[in-house]
Amino acid sequence: MINIHLSRTSRRVALWSAMAAGVTTVAVVAGSAQAVTAHRPWTKPTVVLVHGAFADSSSWNGVVKELLRDGYPVVAAANPLRGLHSDAAYVRSVLDSVRGPIVLAGHSYGGSVMSEAADGDKDVKALVYIASFAPDRGESTSALAARFPGGQLGEALDQVPVNVPGAGAGTDLYIKQDQFRRVFAADVPRQESALMAATQRPITSAALDETATRTAWKSIRSWFLITRQDLAIPAESMRFMAKRAKSRVVEIDASHAVTVSEPEQVADLIDEAARATTR
Repeated sequence: MINIHLSRTSRRVALWSAMAAGVTTVAVVAGSAQAVTAHRPWTKPTVVLVHGAFADSSSWNGVVKELLRDGYPVVAAANPLRGLHSDAAYVRSVLDSVRGPIVLAGHSYGGSVMSEAADGDKDVKALVYIASFAPDRGESTSALAARFPGGQLGEALDQVPVNVPGAGAGTDLYIKQDQFRRVFAADVPRQESALMAATQRPITSAALDETATRTAWKSIRSWFLITRQDLAIPAESMRFMAKRAKSRVVEIDASHAVTVSEPEQVADLIDEAARATTR
């Protein structure tokens, strides 16, 4: 007779199911037999989130809420938005501070940054591009944005001279507040989009024009959420980038601010990537 000692009903049911399927091994120790399941509990990876231009880490709040509810450790990095390479160096330092496997998700320009930051990092198991950019070597975010028709962000921008530390004179880009909801967050409630417009963080034009030197999507599995109602990044541009990265693609009817308007669907795709690459 085999004595099975399990502390939880769910483990007991799982064990009996495994025995029925023939995947349970039986070990005899000190004259008694003990059933051992073939599967160990899954330790969930840390999800690191990288926001894009005209936003900050709070743009992930709805997604973070969903991921925490599902038991994921989460870090929402504060993307500096000063220069592609310096931003990537900062995000790389965040990745280096995390122990264990990582699922890395980027929104908009955050995708350009994470592609540069994660290249060669063995702890990053999956890349999730959310209404995002995935440049190849020698490509800039601005060039990709202009490659396909349909984007309306450029006409809605204000340019403000700024002194960039270590780089001298530069230009900060903001979305005009009266244009913000139309081009960036059309499916976000007006009151919330007004708050987003007022608290937006600018990006330097140099950051958008800086060309990529590293491409993590060539060596790390990727997922791509394409937003069909996006007026900031044309859907065709996202389809082009997703196809060449061989990404798993999901398309939804949402604006560019999909992390705010559809956090559950964003979290679902991150969860899918985590389960596919770390279980």
